[in-house]
Amino acid sequence: MRHGKKVNHLGRKTAHRHALLSNMASSLILNKRITTTVAKAKALRKYVEPLLTKAKDDTTHSRRTVFSYLQNKESLKTLFGEVASKISDRPGGYTRIIKLGDVRLGDNAEMCLIELVDYNTLYTKDGVAKKTKTRRSRRGGKKGEGTEAEAATEAPAAVEAKAEKKAKAPAKKAPAKKAPSKKSKE
Repeated sequence: MRHGKKVNHLGRKTAHRHALLSNMASSLILNKRITTTVAKAKALRKYVEPLLTKAKDDTTHSRRTVFSYLQNKESLKTLFGEVASKISDRPGGYTRIIKLGDVRLGDNAEMCLIELVDYNTLYTKDGVAKKTKTRRSRRGGKKGEGTEAEAATEAPAAVEAKAEKKAKAPAKKAPAKKAPSKKSKE
């Protein structure tokens, strides 16, 4: 029975597996996407996502912790520099695994593409502003309606500006009726 054994050993000894995942994580951070087998990609996701979460907090301790996993100064610099700034507002799920249709020629292994989510521009819409962070609560309430406490805390100038906008808004006109067209008999 294999109860509680969640680690995929990938057919390697522990030291070899750690070296493999460390090198793959460094490559993923530097290149933003890599092609590998599905099993390795799933193992890499478990390995690299906690490191990406740690990179959000740029302290000496977190840098040393991440360096103990990666053992690569260039990838550490990239991770804490450009990658951390991109993923700063994402609450998790930094990687995406896309299965490729083809298999590896030698052993017929399923291949996939693992990438950092924020670096793929195909899935982002141009011109769309980022969604603001929303908080979900268990209490019911209608969105968009401000409470009385919120209205009281607003600046008086802001309230006046809202009132002026409403007053200046043009009234909607009813669509004009078209004149009946003359049909010629031929």
